[in-house]
Amino acid sequence: MRSFRRTKALAAAAVAAGLALTSCSAPQDDDGRTITVWSLENLTERVTATQRIVDRFTAETGVEVELVGVDENQLSQLVMSAAAAGRLPDVIGGVPLAAVRQMSSNGLLDERVPDQVVGDLGPGTFTPKALDLTRQGGTRLAVPSDAWTQLLVYRTDLFEEAGLPAPETYADIENAAETLQTGRRKGISLATDPSDAFTQQSFEYFALANGCELVDAGGDIRLDTPECRRAFAFYGDLAKDYGPSGIQNVDTTRATYFAGRSAMIVWSSFILDELAGLRDDALPSCPQCADDPEWLADNSGVVSAVKGPDGAAPAQFGEVTSWTVTTTAHQGSSREFVRYMLDEGYGDWFGMAPEGKFPVRTGPPDDPDKFQRAWDEADAGVDTRKPLSEVFSAETLDRQREGLQEMRRWGIVQGQGPLVGATLGELPVPKAVSAQAGGQLSAREAAEQADEDVTAIQESLR
Repeated sequence: MRSFRRTKALAAAAVAAGLALTSCSAPQDDDGRTITVWSLENLTERVTATQRIVDRFTAETGVEVELVGVDENQLSQLVMSAAAAGRLPDVIGGVPLAAVRQMSSNGLLDERVPDQVVGDLGPGTFTPKALDLTRQGGTRLAVPSDAWTQLLVYRTDLFEEAGLPAPETYADIENAAETLQTGRRKGISLATDPSDAFTQQSFEYFALANGCELVDAGGDIRLDTPECRRAFAFYGDLAKDYGPSGIQNVDTTRATYFAGRSAMIVWSSFILDELAGLRDDALPSCPQCADDPEWLADNSGVVSAVKGPDGAAPAQFGEVTSWTVTTTAHQGSSREFVRYMLDEGYGDWFGMAPEGKFPVRTGPPDDPDKFQRAWDEADAGVDTRKPLSEVFSAETLDRQREGLQEMRRWGIVQGQGPLVGATLGELPVPKAVSAQAGGQLSAREAAEQADEDVTAIQESLR
């Protein structure tokens, strides 16, 4: 799901042209020095930025690269069609965790090259959590590239005025929503759209915080548990009692917070450049923002990991995107390319959108903080560009780093990536969340319905 990433598909003709260029060859250690790379960073400006990195790579190595921008929502269909036709690309970049697992379960990934690349670069130069999430048992499925995290953004001025602590627990969040809600201002902006994966991402953020898991270690669905029922009750009641009326989605939640009409919002880290007034089509519109576009950023704080009453420790939802190599790839050139994108080309890769591409490789052994520093200095935004460190405090940006260490995801480490992908297609959890927030279901009924629907999806995959 790339609602946060503001992605839109390239023209169908461009994708078709890319497929036509894809090589069709058996894997080999050495090759003809030409590879095809699909990138899910398919916004025009990001394709252009990636092409500049690719051009440097070709100039330095002699490996020719055919770059194709692909929409994430089309990835599964395009991969399966290409595999059936024997025309898989060599490398795919920007792949989310569920899609990595799905391609692996279909036998489409070369699992030797990622291990070689990580070995070349040094496992100790990567964030341990990113390596864990891209591994299945002892097998490395992909090379982790970058990550975005889910955040709870809140009005520090309002919290300080009311003497409230940062909203880091269920109890503190609920108390703040109730305390800060007025006739015109809502306590919190939460997604409730039953047809949007953004709703599931927002709910999963709070569910993980309370120890609510999609499946257990054996793969059994666990949504109808005390931990999950409490998570449904917490989320549904917040949305119903302290959120705007009507269905809320990725755009309306942001608009409400940006207008100064809610005290908190749950969104991804992709909100940071917009919050800073760096994107003209999504500017803060609060009364104070007219004279100072950075006013809302100056008066907002972020919480990364949250803890519920049943949770053992604070938990963070987020997404790690990776470089994958397919089973028919030219291994030598593909390995060279992926290694380059995590080293010489890495700063420019995550620098395309630092607000949503936090580096999971901190730096080479001889300069272990190199990429952390580069991220701090990278220009964010679209219409206006400046480093996030010029807008947000070091504490706010450090929370991004801390969140990566506590990141968890439903079903990934349990080997249920295909199920996760299928649930994001059919959206049973957002449907249950929306029904509860709208008063049609109780929390127990919402948990039961979600459990039954996900169980049915799991059975259909067998």
